[in-house]
Amino acid sequence: MYAKGLMRNTVKYGAERPHSTPTRSATKGHALIIRIVVQDHIILYICNLNVKSMSIIVKDVSKVYGTQKALNKVSFELKKGEIVGFLGPNGAGKSTMMKILSCYIPATSGEVLINNLNVNTEFETIKQLIGYLPEHNPLYLEMYVKEYLEYVGAMYKIENLKEKVKNIIIKTGLTLEQHKKIEDLSKGYRQRVGIAQALIHNPEIVILDEPTTGLDPNQLVDIRHLFREIAKDKIVLFSTHIMQEVEEICDRVIIINNGEIVADEPIAILKQKNVAASLVIEFETQVGKLQDLKANK
Repeated sequence: MYAKGLMRNTVKYGAERPHSTPTRSATKGHALIIRIVVQDHIILYICNLNVKSMSIIVKDVSKVYGTQKALNKVSFELKKGEIVGFLGPNGAGKSTMMKILSCYIPATSGEVLINNLNVNTEFETIKQLIGYLPEHNPLYLEMYVKEYLEYVGAMYKIENLKEKVKNIIIKTGLTLEQHKKIEDLSKGYRQRVGIAQALIHNPEIVILDEPTTGLDPNQLVDIRHLFREIAKDKIVLFSTHIMQEVEEICDRVIIINNGEIVADEPIAILKQKNVAASLVIEFETQVGKLQDLKANK
């Protein structure tokens, strides 16, 4: 009753008394904190708003280029804390789906919701939540590594930019390369720069299209560790056509072929279902004849 009385008093007289002012903070988790100041005393009201947690929801998404259907009624959901591998052969529709998720191209039909925001109408807000590495890493080759990351960070209006750039350079293993021009880097290190620009603004959702391309085995170990670390409080979706990459990094795998989802399983269950393949080699001639051919040479 005391709290309710103060609330009524504040609302009634707040406009007349400068020291009785209700203010509202941003949402934290699943609650909204309302801060009320009454005669220099701060009272907090915590209201449960049932705010939805970080998520991606894809419903019956199709994409058609002319007469070619790149995606056909694709549906899946992703949640915070997951590393999900998007697995499929070249041309299966992986990159098209990722471009739709990152608001780069629209779907022909269907619906995509990111944190309950529609990508067709709320794309400006959604872009701030996403870190995206396209399949063909678009870098300014004439820029230096550190200079480029500062440029990207400035576009996001990141506070403490110098410190954030320093940290992401360390995390992505670019310390020794930071003062080099991007055009002088190997393919593997260029890929690291692409990963760094996708992570520099600490996005809630990370979408990486073939991020391990060009990395040597030692670099792969470092990047896998980085992915696991960032996935603790983010959604991480990355595409590949290499099953081993999915097994090493992911909690879950979505397999796409010819624009359709053919499997969506936790990686542990998929491993159990996996049947060892057999390799059949057919010779055009009999083994005995091969020996005769060798003897005649």
